[in-house]
Amino acid sequence: MKITEVRLGRISVPLRVPFKTALRTVSSVEDVVVELHTDTGAVGYGEAPPTGVITGDTADAILGAFRDHIGRVLTGRDVDDLENLLKDLNGCIVHNTSAKAAADMALYDLYGQLYGLPVYKLLGGSRKQITTDITISVNDPEEMARDTQNAIDRGYDCLKIKVGKDPARDLERLAAVRAVAGPQRCIRIDANQGWNAKQAVRILDQMQAKGLDIEFVEQPVPAWDIDGLKYVTDHAPVPVLADESVFSDKDALKILQLHAADYLNIKLMKCGGIYNALHIASAAETYGVECMIGCMLEAKISVNAAVELACARQIITKVDLDGPVLCSEDPILGGAVFDEKTITVSDAPGMGIRGIAPGKITYLA
Repeated sequence: MKITEVRLGRISVPLRVPFKTALRTVSSVEDVVVELHTDTGAVGYGEAPPTGVITGDTADAILGAFRDHIGRVLTGRDVDDLENLLKDLNGCIVHNTSAKAAADMALYDLYGQLYGLPVYKLLGGSRKQITTDITISVNDPEEMARDTQNAIDRGYDCLKIKVGKDPARDLERLAAVRAVAGPQRCIRIDANQGWNAKQAVRILDQMQAKGLDIEFVEQPVPAWDIDGLKYVTDHAPVPVLADESVFSDKDALKILQLHAADYLNIKLMKCGGIYNALHIASAAETYGVECMIGCMLEAKISVNAAVELACARQIITKVDLDGPVLCSEDPILGGAVFDEKTITVSDAPGMGIRGIAPGKITYLA
């Protein structure tokens, strides 16, 4: 099975409600889709969201990386040469992790199809079903309370609450959410780098003193501030999950060695795909540190790849893969089944993606 063509396209999927964090506001998913075509007729699918505020990757940058670098490295190569393909993919251009992730998942998709096995079984096959949280965007407390009730009505019992925008109101926001959620539901918060270290400890102390019962806080400080991250980990009454501070296995090892966080968040778009995510997971296993599997604001192709990884590795104990259920429609055919909080991986060969619904993708020349 040889790769004969790299085909690129764009998809646009409206969200149910605008997605708001301390870093950005988004009303639709606008992703680049890659198709790796082969001489056997098999197609491998990948996807990359342009999340410039986090990864630095814009849509034009992702397309340029494929046209000028990644496509040249992959075209004409045998899918069976997976290890060398992945190494060459990672070495053909620096950074550009979202583009690399899209190519990486398409390669794993083809490799699974070649051998007739779903990717999650190729990677370990630990389980077939996982449960995700759902994100509540940062808004006025009253709106967040309404969104919380909507999530509960849809069956969610674990909520990820966005904070870090106007920190003075974060306590009020969380109190409104907890009042609706009740004591029995899990609440985790994500500051998206919105606080400094001492501010984070003060706010988290106040939240716990008011009985808001936070499971953990995600990325309370700027990504570069590892000392600040460790300060929060050492002094806050809430466990800390590192997200934007972890782009690579080297980042993960530094945080693990310093015990600068209690958990790690693995995102394919940050690390460059499944191949590199496996390295992060292995480092976490060595240190006995549990991981979350997360996503950017992505449609189903790329989130599906994260599902495959989550269903393969037991070190991944927390799941934040709500991208597809935040969308108002799903234009992707096949793959995992997203039934609100319950995600069931596909047993079809590869990633199980069969294509994109007619009229939902714009192919690029």
